[in-house]
Amino acid sequence: MAKKLFIETLGCAMNSRDTEHMIAELSEKEDYEVCENFAEADLILINTCSVRERPVHKLFSELGVFNKKKKADAKIGVCGCTASHLGDEIIKRAPYVSFVLGARNVSKITEVLHKDKAVEIDINYDESEFAFKDFRSSPYKAYINISIGCDKQCTFCIVPKTRGDEISIPDNLIIAEAQKAVDAGAREVFLLGQNVNNYGRRFSGDNEKVNFTELLRRLSRIEGLERIRFTSPHPFHMDDEFIEEFASNPKICKSMHMPLQSGSSQVLKEMKRGYTKEWFLNRVEKLRAECPEVSISTDIIVAFPGESDEDFLDTLDVVKRVGFDQIFSFKYSPRPQTEAEHFTNTVDPDVASARLTELQELSTQIIDAKNAKLLGKVFRVYFEDLNQDYYVSGRSDNNIVIKVKGSDELLGTFRDVKITAIGRTILTGEIVA
Repeated sequence: MAKKLFIETLGCAMNSRDTEHMIAELSEKEDYEVCENFAEADLILINTCSVRERPVHKLFSELGVFNKKKKADAKIGVCGCTASHLGDEIIKRAPYVSFVLGARNVSKITEVLHKDKAVEIDINYDESEFAFKDFRSSPYKAYINISIGCDKQCTFCIVPKTRGDEISIPDNLIIAEAQKAVDAGAREVFLLGQNVNNYGRRFSGDNEKVNFTELLRRLSRIEGLERIRFTSPHPFHMDDEFIEEFASNPKICKSMHMPLQSGSSQVLKEMKRGYTKEWFLNRVEKLRAECPEVSISTDIIVAFPGESDEDFLDTLDVVKRVGFDQIFSFKYSPRPQTEAEHFTNTVDPDVASARLTELQELSTQIIDAKNAKLLGKVFRVYFEDLNQDYYVSGRSDNNIVIKVKGSDELLGTFRDVKITAIGRTILTGEIVA
């Protein structure tokens, strides 16, 4: 009988793809099958995030629950970014944990499984050419890593300390993985990297030097592949060639995630983001000139150390001028092993909370006004999720989530949908073709 595997995944899409890699390796090499109830599992994995404080706190809370209710002989493994930066401290705090596996060491999952108290957290380990076994959570969309690690030195971010230096995955491996997914029925690929448009800066071994724009061109030649998405491009690397390819290539979805972080050039300098408010707005202007239908989302941190009232007003100014279609916003929280952890000019917590509320209220107003104009519009939707309320949902080319009444027969198909009801995060429609 197959052994049972339970995985809880925290954090970003790259973590989700790492989870798929671990499932594939454990299924193929160790005869595990995924289960939904951790109390039945022979192996329990928690794939962690350390970008913000809350997921780290959640880790030890979850581990305690797992330990109390797991099978007597079940193993518990901690994987991902928190594993990378805490290492053997996890086992010291939770001695019932069987092994710790860092975010840069996913390919070692079947090795650490058989080494009690193993701690594999080498952030310089090179997995860029490792051929993972194949597993995907959805047959309709394929997440594909195009690089590992990050070369940026943003003062607030722990990722370079948990995922190591940036290395690009050879384009022939990416294209082969995309082709395999399309052959299996996927019509959309989602490219993943910390800074996808910095792709090609460094390869391991003797590989052809290809930049991100050329990679997009080569992927778009795959017959049967209809949509290409990616996250996250870095504003600093959004050159004209990249924007023009994005706008003109019909297979590239017209949705762009542009992490702003702050609208203040001074704060951006303190963050070491590498661009100014003016550069960001210039890139938005170029993007909208080339591709008027584009939707733009962003990340914003409020109350970064030293952020003044004027700095915050700069952020609000950018939000008003750009009119983001979605904002992921957070109060700054210090992360270990980052430069900003040692900054002493912190913002009062009440001021930080008030700023976050003001930003989110502004964002809500902008999004509600935009969505109200979509009533009666028709969008081409690729359906990929079956909901419990007899609805099927999918996304438009520009990343609007739309649901219609329907069954699983719609999954994996494209349909034209007319919007009949407006919601803040999901629109409702009816199929017209």
